[in-house]
Amino acid sequence: MQNYLENPALNPFPWYRKMRQTDPVNLSSRYYAWQVFRYEDVQRVLTDWNIFSSNFSGGTGRDPLSASLITLDPPRHRQLRNLVTQAFTPRAVALLAGRVGAIVDELVSPVLPTGRMDIIGDLAYPLPVIVIAELLGIPARDRERFKRWSDAIVGADNSGVFDPQREMSQYFMEMIELRRKEPQDDLISDLLRAEIDGEHLTMQELLGFCILLLVAGNATTTNLIGNAFLCFDEMPEVIGQLQADPALIPAAIEEVLRYLSPVQQMYRRATQDVELAGHPVKAGQMLVAWIGSANRDESQFSEPDRFDLTRTPQKHLAFGHGIHYCVGAPLARLEARIALTYMLDQMHNIRRDQSISLEPTGSSLVFGVKHLPVHFEG
Repeated sequence: MQNYLENPALNPFPWYRKMRQTDPVNLSSRYYAWQVFRYEDVQRVLTDWNIFSSNFSGGTGRDPLSASLITLDPPRHRQLRNLVTQAFTPRAVALLAGRVGAIVDELVSPVLPTGRMDIIGDLAYPLPVIVIAELLGIPARDRERFKRWSDAIVGADNSGVFDPQREMSQYFMEMIELRRKEPQDDLISDLLRAEIDGEHLTMQELLGFCILLLVAGNATTTNLIGNAFLCFDEMPEVIGQLQADPALIPAAIEEVLRYLSPVQQMYRRATQDVELAGHPVKAGQMLVAWIGSANRDESQFSEPDRFDLTRTPQKHLAFGHGIHYCVGAPLARLEARIALTYMLDQMHNIRRDQSISLEPTGSSLVFGVKHLPVHFEG
C-alpha cells in the first residue's frame, strides 16, 4: 500500500534526521537564513524574544500582518494578546463545542450515504473557515474568498496573480466600518470596543488581528485534521484503537501534532550578535526554526519516528513556545477532537482512495495535502 512517505515532498523527515546529526545549525543559501534543526535550539529561538525577534521589519513594516501578534514583541505584543486571548480561553472555546459539532454534522452527514468523501475538501478546509468567519461575523457567502486568501499567504497558492493582503485588507476595512456604525455580537465589534491605556486599536492593528486569525485558524486546523488521516493511512491499526476507546482521541491529536506538525517552520530575526550552538549569528540575520524536525528529535522523544498514542510526556512544539504560543491552540484542538470523534463514530473501514495521488500543499511553512479522498462503510 502506498502512503504519503513515498512522496519526497511529504517526507522531509530523513532530511531532518540527517541535519540534526550532521549540521544542526547552518547558514542556508536557499533561505538566506540560519537553519535550526535540534529541539533545544529550536525551542530557544522560539522562546527568547529579546534575541530572536518576530519583528522582521524592525518596526517599519506597513502590511497588516506586521501589526499583528505573530510579528510583534513585548510590550505591545502582550497588550494585544491579552485582548484576543479572551476569545480563546478554555471556557470561551468550550462554549463553541455545540456549534462546532453542528457544523461537523452539516458538513459530513450529506456524504455518509455515499461511502466516500474528501477529508480536506468536505471537512478539514471548510470547518475552521466557517468557525473563524462566524467568530468574526463574516457572511457565509464570503468563505470561499477566505480560503483563497489564506492559501496564498502561507504559500499554498503559488499563482501570484493577486495580492492577498491587499484584497483582505480592503475587505476587512469595509467590514470594520460596517461594525463601527452597527456593532454586532462578534469579534470585530469586540475589538473595536477594546481599549489599551485608554486608546482604541489602530486600523492596522484591527486588520492584522482579522488576517492573522483567518490564516492561522485555517492552516493549522485544516492540516491537523488532514494529517491525522495521513497517520491513520500509514498505521490503520490506530483507527481501531480509537474506535475501541474514544477517550484516546485527545492523545492521538497531540501525537499527530508532533508526528506530522501542521506548521513545519517559523522565522525569527536576530536583534544582536549571538552564538547559537557554537555558530556566530549576526544582528539582523534571519533564522528558520524547523519545528517539524524538533518534534522528531531523538534527544527528546524515544523512537521519534513511531506514532505512539501513549507517548508521555508530550512536549511537542507544534504550536510554538513562549510568548508566541498559538493563541488559537485550544480551538484547533477542539475542532479536531469533535471532527475525529464524529467521523470515527459514524464511519468504519476508512481507507484512502489509492487511485488518486497525494498532492502536497505546496508550502514549506505548512505540512499537509490539498485533497485526501477516502472510502468508508457506515
